Amino acid sequence: MKEISWQDFSQVELRTGTIVEVHDFPEAREPAWKLVIDFGPKLGKKKSSAQITDLYSREDLTGKQIIAVLNFPPKQIGPFISDCLVTGFIQDDESVVLAVPDKHTANGLKLA
Repeated sequence: MKEISWQDFSQVELRTGTIVEVHDFPEAREPAWKLVIDFGPKLGKKKSSAQITDLYSREDLTGKQIIAVLNFPPKQIGPFISDCLVTGFIQDDESVVLAVPDKHTANGLKLA
């Protein structure tokens, strides 16, 4: 594992958001959802593609708070542009468990 400095970590914009829309993504190479996530009035809504279909249905995700990285450049995924990276933990079977706040928080808060 590569060691980083506190200054490096402080540059990562990990923010809370609420998933407000979940769409199918049939063009994806691996099963994935297209998400629209609300990061509050200052940051607005952003889109992300997430390979989390093994453990999460559309109903599970709608209204769920998540943690995402907002300061990566946009990424082209097939015909879709992803504006942020939803975070999670990859299990041995390759399924992903989302990283989420323990309690409800305001959208857009920065992880410290």
